[in-house]
Amino acid sequence: MEIHQHTNRLIHETSPYLLQHAHNPVDWFPWGEEALEKAKKENKPVLVSIGYAACHWCHVMERESFENEETANLMNQYFVNIKIDREERPDIDHIYMDAVQAMTGSGGWPLNVFLTPDGRPFYGGTYFPPVRAFNRSSWREILEAIHTAYSEKKDEIEDQANKLTEHLTTSNAFGIAATEKYEGSFAENTLIEIATNLLKTADTTWGGFGAAPKFPQTFSIQFLLRHYHFTKDEKNLQQALLSLDKMIYGGIYDQVGGGFARYSTDEKWLAPHFEKMLYDNALLMSVLAEAFQLTGNDLYSNIIHHTMQFIQREMMNEEGGFYSALDADSEGVEGKFYTWSKAEVYDVLGAADAQTFCEFYGITENGNWEHTNILWVQKPIQQFAAEKQIGETELRNLLEASRLILLERRGKRVRPMLDDKISLGWNALMNIACCKAYAATGLAAYKDIAIKNSIFLEASFLDVSTGIWFHTHKNGISKYPAFLDDYAYMASAYIHLQEITGNSEYLQKAKKLAQIAEENFLDESSGFFFFTSKTQKDVIVRKKEVYDGATPSGNSTMAINLNYLGIIFNELKWIDQARKMAQQLADVVTRYPSSFANWACLLQQFIYGVPEIAITGDKALDLLSEVMREYIPIKVIQAATFSQETFPLLAGKSFQGPPSIYVCKNYSCKKPIQNVKEIKSLLI
Repeated sequence: MEIHQHTNRLIHETSPYLLQHAHNPVDWFPWGEEALEKAKKENKPVLVSIGYAACHWCHVMERESFENEETANLMNQYFVNIKIDREERPDIDHIYMDAVQAMTGSGGWPLNVFLTPDGRPFYGGTYFPPVRAFNRSSWREILEAIHTAYSEKKDEIEDQANKLTEHLTTSNAFGIAATEKYEGSFAENTLIEIATNLLKTADTTWGGFGAAPKFPQTFSIQFLLRHYHFTKDEKNLQQALLSLDKMIYGGIYDQVGGGFARYSTDEKWLAPHFEKMLYDNALLMSVLAEAFQLTGNDLYSNIIHHTMQFIQREMMNEEGGFYSALDADSEGVEGKFYTWSKAEVYDVLGAADAQTFCEFYGITENGNWEHTNILWVQKPIQQFAAEKQIGETELRNLLEASRLILLERRGKRVRPMLDDKISLGWNALMNIACCKAYAATGLAAYKDIAIKNSIFLEASFLDVSTGIWFHTHKNGISKYPAFLDDYAYMASAYIHLQEITGNSEYLQKAKKLAQIAEENFLDESSGFFFFTSKTQKDVIVRKKEVYDGATPSGNSTMAINLNYLGIIFNELKWIDQARKMAQQLADVVTRYPSSFANWACLLQQFIYGVPEIAITGDKALDLLSEVMREYIPIKVIQAATFSQETFPLLAGKSFQGPPSIYVCKNYSCKKPIQNVKEIKSLLI
C-alpha cells in the first residue's frame, strides 16, 4: 500500500483530476462555501487553479510547483487554494477563463486565477514555470507579488476586481444585435459570404483552418459539406474533404488503435497533443457520417468503424456510459503510449512486413517527432500501392494484420490514465454520433449503443421526481445541476434517436428538456439562454455562451432544437424564438464563421427551409432506415406504423397498404412515393 506524506480535502472528491492533487502539500479545497468563508474570515485572497485530468501542462505544473514543499508553503501561507475540474464545473471555468483572456489576451489550462474573498477575479494566467522561463515570471515570484499587492494596494485590487466583474457582465451581450437590424440576413448571399469568409482562413495544402496549433473545427467542415450540397460549389467540398483526409492520415488520428487526439501542434496534423477527448471523437464521427453519406467514400465509413471500436474498447462502461478522456501522458512522458521506434516495429512484425509498414507510415531510424515515430500516412493507399507495385488488396491486408499485431503489443505498455467520470453533455454528443453513424452505415450495433446509452443516462443523471438532470456521474454518484449544454445536447440526442427508431417518445422527452431550459435558463430580455440555471447561486455572474468552440454552444444547439421541435409540435413560438436568435447573431456569424459555425448551419435551415418527411405504413421503419442513409442534412422526419394525430406531420396520413413517404413543407405534402430514390427530386 502506497504511503502518502500529505493528504488534503480533495481526497473526498470523485473527479480524477482533483484526486490527482489529493496528496499535494498544497492545502487544496474543492469549490464551495468552506473555502470562501475561510478566505473572508482570514482576509486572504483566493487562488483558483483549474484544469482537467488529460491536460499535459496541468501535470507539468503540478510536478514542478504543487508537489514542491516550499512552493506549497507559500501558497498555504498567503492564499486559500481551490482546485477545480473544468469538466465538472464548466460554468466557473467559463467565468474565470474570460477574465484571464481579458487581462492577458490569451487563455488555456492550467488556468490560475486570483480572486477576492467574495470570488471576484483580479489577476491570473495559465502555466507558470518554477523559475523564470518563456518570458514568464516564476510561480513563486507571482505568489510573492500578489501577496504584497493584496497587503499594500488593496484599493487598486478592489478596483481591478470591480472592473473585471463588470466586464464579465457586459460581455454577455457581445455579438447580439437588435433583431430588426438583420432581418434581411436570411438570404442565400449570406451563406455565400459565410463560406467565402471560412475559405479565406482555409489551409488548402494541409486542410483545416488557420495556422498551428490546429483544431478539428468540425462544424466549419459540416457547414461546407452542406453548403456544397445546396450550391454544388466544388471548392467547399474540396476543403471539407481535404481537412478530413489530412486529419485521418495524420498523427492526430491513432493509426493503430483508432480515435482522434484533441488537436495538432503543427500544420500537417502530424504531432498531436495526445489526449483523447470523448467530445472530439463524437463530433468528428458525426461529420464523417455526413461525408460518407455525401460521397460514398469507404475511407470515411472505415474511420467511423475504427473509431467506434476504440470507443467501445477504451471509453465505454458495461452499462453503456462513455468516459470523458484519456491522458496525453504515460510514465510521465507525453505520447509515450502511442509512439514507436523503428527497431520495435521490426521486432514485432518481422523484417519483410515491417519494411512495407514503416515506409507506408513514415517510420524512420531517427524518428519523425522527438526521436521517436508517430504513425503518419503521407500517401493514400492507392498511390502507395501503385508506386510500390503491390496489389491494393494485398497491401490493405498486410497493413491491417500488422496494425492488429502492434495493437496487441501496445496493450502491454503502461496505459495513459483514464478520466472515468461520465459527463451528461459529452455522452449526449457521442449518442448523436452513434445515431448518425447508424444512419450513414446502417450498422445496427450503433443504434443499439445509442439506445443503451440513453437508458443509462436516464437512470444515472435524471431525478425522476423533479425532471431535473445532473451534470456528471462517477462511482454511482451524480453531482452538480446540469448546465445549458447538457440539456441542449441531450434534447438533440433524443431528436436523433427518434429519427433512427421512429419512437415518438423520444420527441416528448426532447420537448420536456426544452421546456425545462425555457423555465430555468432563458434570459427573457434577449431571448438567449444563460449557461447556468436560475437556481444556481455559487457563481458571480450568469454567462451567456454563444461561441461554437471545441463543442457547439448550448445556445446554438438549443436554437436548432427549438426550430425542429417547433415544427414537430407546431409550437410557432419556438420557431420564432430560434429565428430571432439566429437573426441577432447573423452579423457576427457572417464575419467570424469559424467561431459560429453551428449557428451558420442554423442559418442554412432558415434560408433553404426545412423539408418535413413522414413515412407511414406497417413497414415504415424499414423504409426509415433507407431514407436515413440518404444525405438530407436539413430535415424533420417521422416514421410511424399507426396513426398519431397528436403530431401534425402524421395527422391525416394513410397507414394502409405499402409504406409511403410524404415530403412536405409547412405540413403541405406532395403525392406520396414508395421508392426512396425518388425522394431527392421532391426536395428540390
